[in-house]
Amino acid sequence: QVQLVESGGGLVQAGGSLRLSCAASGRTFSRNAMGWFRRAPGKEREFVATISSSGINTYYADSVKGRFTISRDNAKNTVYLQLNSLKPEDTAVYYCAARGSSNGSTSERAYEDWGQGTQVTVSS
Repeated sequence: QVQLVESGGGLVQAGGSLRLSCAASGRTFSRNAMGWFRRAPGKEREFVATISSSGINTYYADSVKGRFTISRDNAKNTVYLQLNSLKPEDTAVYYCAARGSSNGSTSERAYEDWGQGTQVTVSS
């Protein structure tokens, strides 16, 4: 099992930036693909981005492509999500997740371990 703790959320104006971090502990982080998901008020949780265990392969939801960047530092057991050009519709609780595979996935069901989430609020 992997324990995940997100941080870095907050209140930002439209057009601004935030950097989310997700610190992992437990089994070997470098073997886990990681993902970021979000849940907006009144909506279901949705995929945002995923990164392979090596960090070489990444994939993004169309709604964030070109604005968000996922990365990882296996030496620090941490995955990041850089959020740029934020829009009010990006307001959500952001969750990181780990899966017991080296390949990323867009499906929630592919991930075994989840963090508690961090709130991102974008004002217009």
